[in-house]
Amino acid sequence: MSDIIQLLPDSVANQIAAGEVIQRPASVVKELVENAVDAGAKLIQVVILDAGRTLIQVIDDGKGMSETDARLAFERHATSKIRKADDLFNLHTMGFRGEALPSVAAVSQVELATRLEGEDVGTRLVLQGSRIVSQEPAACPVGCNFRVENLFFNVPARRKFLKTNATELSNILTAFERIVLVYPEISFTLVSNGQELMNLRAGSLRQRIVDVFGKKLSQDLLPVEVDTVLCRITGFVGKPESAKKKGAQNYFFVNGRYMRHTYFHKAVANAFERLVPQGMMVPYFIYFEVEPSDIDVNIHPTKTEIKFENEQGIWQILSAVVKDAIGRFCEVPAIDFDTEGRPEIPVFDPQQNAIEIPKVSYNPSYNPFKKSQPVPHWQQLYDDTLFPAEEPSSQPVPEQLLAEKSPAHYQYKGCYIMTAVRSGLMIIDQHRADLRVRYEHYLHQMGQGRSNTQRLLFPEVVQLSAAEAVLLDQLMPGLTEVGFDLSSLGGSSYAVSGMPAGLEGLDPVSLIKSVVSDATELEGATTQQLHEALALSLARQAAIPQGQVLGNEEMEYLVNQLFACSNVNYTPDGKSILSIYPQEDIEKLFQ
Repeated sequence: MSDIIQLLPDSVANQIAAGEVIQRPASVVKELVENAVDAGAKLIQVVILDAGRTLIQVIDDGKGMSETDARLAFERHATSKIRKADDLFNLHTMGFRGEALPSVAAVSQVELATRLEGEDVGTRLVLQGSRIVSQEPAACPVGCNFRVENLFFNVPARRKFLKTNATELSNILTAFERIVLVYPEISFTLVSNGQELMNLRAGSLRQRIVDVFGKKLSQDLLPVEVDTVLCRITGFVGKPESAKKKGAQNYFFVNGRYMRHTYFHKAVANAFERLVPQGMMVPYFIYFEVEPSDIDVNIHPTKTEIKFENEQGIWQILSAVVKDAIGRFCEVPAIDFDTEGRPEIPVFDPQQNAIEIPKVSYNPSYNPFKKSQPVPHWQQLYDDTLFPAEEPSSQPVPEQLLAEKSPAHYQYKGCYIMTAVRSGLMIIDQHRADLRVRYEHYLHQMGQGRSNTQRLLFPEVVQLSAAEAVLLDQLMPGLTEVGFDLSSLGGSSYAVSGMPAGLEGLDPVSLIKSVVSDATELEGATTQQLHEALALSLARQAAIPQGQVLGNEEMEYLVNQLFACSNVNYTPDGKSILSIYPQEDIEKLFQ
């Protein structure tokens, strides 16, 4: 029997490794920018075309590489970061495995131009699918210039399953943000298809956070800082009023590396437990400095999961420092009642300073409308403008839900509408019912052309992060069709000049941000899914709130609108709208 086990060719082995390290264009951006940081760069420029499918270019002014190092950098497990196994537990750099550049080169066409400081001539290296095509001397500035073109050109299955350009661009921005928030002393620029999305100057950490997420966040940040034997914690947490249900910026970094940590997240959440509504979270940007030997970052290919040696102790320190920051913000200055030596303030005495109020005479029988003629047929002025007639639903109403022709409705505690039906007592959640009605209304408007727009007296400005701006551009057609009037001001800012009719009274800025936050969770969503998410988000904002008192006509109108919907039983997110208490069960209560 012949031998069947054999060594894989390097090209195949590199493609397998690339599947772990390079999952999408954002992975390439992350690896190349981290290498630039490790090289001591003070200016890093990122240029992308077609969300990284066509081109990813990273230019830095770091120390650069020699001719030999440039070639070795693309060999598997070749690295300048570590020398022995013990170095894995004493890491001071972002990269260390020596897998990033070989993995990138295995699935793309790469060109590298690099020069060391003090050298007159640099090196230009061209690779295609791990194979070196050419290497020659070249004139170039100090640092590195990586051009990664046609990502996954030799792995068509991987390229086929990339998401839309908007989704991939959003992922690139997310990866980029996680790096720039750690290094405020480095200047970064990001250009996509010729448009500058970010231009971040070197400065303080607070300024970097504001540059990335908008000026409004600056006034909501509370500084945190503590230095202990176990760790040093610095950064910022948001004030209680900055809490959001979705889309709050939550960032943990340890030794300059972004991480996810559910356990530490609970420490921050517990500190705000009685200060913010349940289910809401404040933004935070918290940086840990820990002895490298006390953590292990080598437990996941993406390096975002980090194991701490003393998690419980750090949890307690984190909880204490966040509570201290909240306490200092909520401090109330003491009231000084010491009046000695203070000027005497005169007190008004009505007995001594009585003022005679002049009497005004009037004719109580005067009626300015006495000569006015009544308007005939005034009821006709209120036609279908306020209550447009709905087309009857194609869904038949179940017989047990049929009521009298003009039923009387009863509202219970401002939350539920109760009405008699043939089979018993029907109880409707008024908020959920209106949510279903509005959801189907907004969904129907999308694709039907622009609906009625209520113009704002003064346009409102919405400031978003770069990632949120990319998502808003995806939602723009649907927002326009339901009645929003939005225009880009550049720099991730948008002017809201109009809102859909019927949303008067809602804050347009909060509404747009809420819509974007809801859509953030739909990675790789289709146009229809985005429309459904948009309709649901708008309906949640505009639906009748629990506790609002309704008149009988309003309740009857809402019930009629509900039974004209395609689904009367459940909200779009699957919650029950109505329940029927059978007549037999009611009669049993009185036996």
